[in-house]
Amino acid sequence: MTPIALALSLALQASPAPQNMSQTTAPTTDDLQTSTRAWHEQRIQRLQAEDGWLTLVGLFWLNEGEQTAGSAPESDLDFPAGTPPKLGTFTRQGNTARFQPAPGVTFTRNGQPFTGGALQSDEQGTPDVLKLGNVSFQLILRGDKLGVRVRDSGAAARKQFQGIPTYPASNDWRIEARFEPAQTPRMLQVPNVLGTIDEMKAPGTLVFTVAGKEHRLTPVEDGSGKLFIIFADETNRDATYGAGRFLSADMPTDGRVVLDFNRAYNPPCAFTKFATCPLPPRGNRLATRVEAGEKRYADH
Repeated sequence: MTPIALALSLALQASPAPQNMSQTTAPTTDDLQTSTRAWHEQRIQRLQAEDGWLTLVGLFWLNEGEQTAGSAPESDLDFPAGTPPKLGTFTRQGNTARFQPAPGVTFTRNGQPFTGGALQSDEQGTPDVLKLGNVSFQLILRGDKLGVRVRDSGAAARKQFQGIPTYPASNDWRIEARFEPAQTPRMLQVPNVLGTIDEMKAPGTLVFTVAGKEHRLTPVEDGSGKLFIIFADETNRDATYGAGRFLSADMPTDGRVVLDFNRAYNPPCAFTKFATCPLPPRGNRLATRVEAGEKRYADH
């Protein structure tokens, strides 16, 4: 799995998979509200988990060679307060890195004692996770940037989380789209908050109508057997997260896909500045207000 595909997979972990509903028969209002509420409650639980996005407290991009890490002011990588002044030393060589703990500092790697050595980044799939008390970190690769992502299960963002406001669930925003498959394999250019571009497989185009006007969105394949859609709309100006939102949908059935915008959700960057989120690709900016799903979180 590529790093961007893994990043999307991790983002989707904070969003439960769509529950199966008939693609031809709309649920009753009560059923829709109940199922949407249950879906959102699961999402909140995942956000608040010990390894959820609310626990991110740092992201450090490694240079070639050695860099010291810790909470001491002289550290090359200034880890959050509460961690030991001297944690250890990272040594980067190309797209790989090693970590040597400082004397007297005891880490575990994936639950086992760790005394130093090479760390697997998310380039190869599931990255190694080093843990010390409440703090854990792992390597992420984004293009030619190799970084250390830091989590703290006791992070203030996790402790102070008050939930995410949402629009009321409505069948008006459970829309059936026509799926137009790509005639030839197509790679979609997906920008991200780092200012770089990732290419992801786009199986086709979703065509649907809102208020009598036709709209189009291009989904990508996220490796989970679902369609993943990164989109923006006019509510981003004043009511929803400014950089856009995510939506997951089942694969086409008889050339049709149900887009349940009641389950449109905020990307990880809506909760932390230490995420590396994809942004809506060209063509996925809707000229309408999608008043459904999650609204803006706090002051993000």
